[in-house]
Amino acid sequence: MQIFPKWTNQIPVVLIVGTVLAITGATWVVWYYFSPWHTDVGYSPKQPVAYSHKLHAGELGIDCLYCHGNAEKGAHANIPATQVCMNCHKSVKTDSAKLALIRESYEKSIPVEWVRIHKIPDYAFFNHSVHLHAGVGCVECHGRIDEMTQVRQEKPLSMSWCLDCHRNPEGHLRPPELVTAMNYTPSEEDRTLMQQKVPNLSPPVHCSGCHR
Repeated sequence: MQIFPKWTNQIPVVLIVGTVLAITGATWVVWYYFSPWHTDVGYSPKQPVAYSHKLHAGELGIDCLYCHGNAEKGAHANIPATQVCMNCHKSVKTDSAKLALIRESYEKSIPVEWVRIHKIPDYAFFNHSVHLHAGVGCVECHGRIDEMTQVRQEKPLSMSWCLDCHRNPEGHLRPPELVTAMNYTPSEEDRTLMQQKVPNLSPPVHCSGCHR
C-alpha cells in the first residue's frame, strides 16, 4: 500500500535546489547591496553651512589647495578654518544670512562642525601628499567636486577599489602640477610621461595598513 503520493518523491530535489538557489541569492544580495558602491556612494549629508563647491571651485575657480592646503603637505586633508572663509567674506556677502554661522565662528573662535563625508577604514592609512605628488588628481577619489552644489561621495573608497588603481595606476595619473584640475584631459605627451613613471610608483600590493 502506497501511503504518500508520487509527487512527494520530488520533495528532496526541490529542497536541495531551493536551498542552493536561496544561498546563491542571499550571497549575491550581500555582495551587491552591502558593498560600498551601494552603502557609501551617494552619501551626501546636509552641512551646517550650505557651502557650494560648484560656485566656489567651479564658477569662481578657487583651487582645491587654497582651502585644503594640508593635502599637499601632509597625510590628512584639512578642513579649512573659518579664517580661510573670512579672507573673502570680510568683504563679500558680509550681511548674508547664509553666512551667519561662519561669522559667529570667526568672532567667537568656535569651529564650525562640518559633517565628514569621505572616510576610509581605521585599519588603512591613506597619505594625501604622497598621492598628490605622485600625480593622482583630486577628481580620482572625490569626483567632479566643482560640479557639486552639495558634496556627495562619488567613489566607494574600498580596499578593492584602491588596489584596482595600484595595480593599474597609469590611467589615474597626471602631471603633479595639474592634480587639482577638475576637467583635465591627458595629452599624448602626458600619457607617455606617466607610463614612464609607473614602474617607480607601484608598491607591492598589500593592505595599505602595512604602509604606515
